[in-house]
Amino acid sequence: MQLKPGMAAEYRRRHDELWPDLAEALSQAGIHDYSIFLDEETLILFAVLKLRENHSADALPQLPVMRRWWDHMADIMEVEPGNRPREWPLQPMFYFA
Repeated sequence: MQLKPGMAAEYRRRHDELWPDLAEALSQAGIHDYSIFLDEETLILFAVLKLRENHSADALPQLPVMRRWWDHMADIMEVEPGNRPREWPLQPMFYFA
């Protein structure tokens, strides 16, 4: 994901105040151990999360709370039409277990 310049503190503040109904939706979808990292030079946000077996994370974009969150974040991030955060896949390069 891509943060807009000068928005790092605001991004952190909004996530520090994550809405309880969004947190519940993420948990119910099977998401846990979720972290977002910022590359301060490029303003790229990198998210890492774990999904439980039989998760329903693919259904999150249809939830009203998720769409409200996207609208809430659209002014500080690069977004697609509909305010979904702009995302792109990364090529795995190394894994150590």
